[in-house]
Amino acid sequence: MAGALPLGDPAPADGRLPSLASVGASDRDFGVYLHVPFCKVRCGYCDFNTYTATELRGVKQSDYASQAVLEVQAAGRILTDSGLPSRPAATVFFGGGTPTLLPVTDLAKMLHAVGDEWGIAPGAEVTTEANPDSVDAGYLQSLRDAGFTRVSFGMQSAVPRVLATLERTHDPERVPLVVAWARDAGLDVSLDLIYGTPGETIDDWRASLEHAIAQAPDHLSAYSLIVEEGTKLARQIRRGDVVPTNDDQQAEFYELADGLLAAAGYHWYEVSNWATDAAHESRHNLSYWRSQDWWGIGPGAHSHVGGVRWWNVKHPAAYAERVLSGVSPAVGRETLDDATRELERILLLSRIRSGIPIASLSAPGRREIAGLIADELINARAALAGALELTLKGRLLADAVVRRISD
Repeated sequence: MAGALPLGDPAPADGRLPSLASVGASDRDFGVYLHVPFCKVRCGYCDFNTYTATELRGVKQSDYASQAVLEVQAAGRILTDSGLPSRPAATVFFGGGTPTLLPVTDLAKMLHAVGDEWGIAPGAEVTTEANPDSVDAGYLQSLRDAGFTRVSFGMQSAVPRVLATLERTHDPERVPLVVAWARDAGLDVSLDLIYGTPGETIDDWRASLEHAIAQAPDHLSAYSLIVEEGTKLARQIRRGDVVPTNDDQQAEFYELADGLLAAAGYHWYEVSNWATDAAHESRHNLSYWRSQDWWGIGPGAHSHVGGVRWWNVKHPAAYAERVLSGVSPAVGRETLDDATRELERILLLSRIRSGIPIASLSAPGRREIAGLIADELINARAALAGALELTLKGRLLADAVVRRISD
């Protein structure tokens, strides 16, 4: 959802997919991502496709759910017309923005549209992102009643000074409250953290990790802060107002996270994600890393089906105009060639603990295995069993590993 739209070919007005998208579709999972592009304030580090009330150009948040439903219904027709089999949604994920700025009834309306169009698989994972200050106990119970199974709270930090630098508005003391309310409602809980904020110390990061672990969430994400061009934070760094965290500090933060989380009983299953057990790994995100099929609903949303990738117009006003007129909101798309698909397969699968089957690598890639073991970048025992699994050092140097096995 972030940054400028990629280059690609124009998408057809009817959204129809090429025939190759249907090849092997029955063997792939199908997921749905629903983008809610609204925020109360724009955080200085964020370059996601989000809009505050003053940036909506007359679009009403209250109309958005109905517009998203129109795209869901159109998507169902496009998949059928393109010769793809009907598959229930194995995962549904509401992201943003802040989805929970909308009433629960709006989120339920969109979720029910997904169910009406495709069906929702038994035991499906249904997640929404939320800010700690955007929900209360009643809201979370209503989410569970509507069919949601999981909530991911944007905690980011437990240190007020760090939150202020990130321009996050919640009180860190609210996190235990929302986690308890979510638990009482029967929802699984994930907490999202960010490390490497300018001015953050290792002790700050330790405090945030310990505070998060104390809430006993089922899942934690810890992402290194990436300073994107065009953001307020990038301008502050360019002016010298704040000093960015360097690579050595970022590595120290990551190592601390992995150590504390492992000691608390969490296992890493993707470079930036930990869970209490396999049942609480994010199935929706795993579908991305495993190159499954998903349809992205909403302004700026990206989709991928069978090696065809496309993206919607970014602004909510342009999106509304298209879906209300019956035109696909997709503005561009690309069909991945075999070489690109293979590179992406390696890039994505290398990030997850189950790794890449070594036998699936090219001959030059397989010849790198012994060197990667010697350099302590991959797990020797896993390699003997036929899988490339990154070590802690390998996770810190994941891009270098990918270059070596894909050259």
